[in-house]
Amino acid sequence: MTPEAKEILKLRDDIKADLEDLFKKYVKISDWDIPEANDREIATRVISVMQEELDKLKAEVFEGKFDNF
Repeated sequence: MTPEAKEILKLRDDIKADLEDLFKKYVKISDWDIPEANDREIATRVISVMQEELDKLKAEVFEGKFDNF
C-alpha cells in the first residue's frame, strides 16, 4: 500500500463525516428557510449540487490541476 493510500485510509472516516455534516447543514438551512418544505426534494437537490462539484473536482484532478498542490 502506498503512503498516499495509507494516509487517506486514516482520514476516510473524517472525510465521510465532514461530507455528511455538510450535507445535513444545507438541508437544515433550506428547511428553516422554506415553510412546509419537502425535505426529500431539498436533500436530492443538495446531493445534486454536491455531486456536480465532486465531478468538477474529479475532472480537475485528472487534468493535473492538483499535481503540485
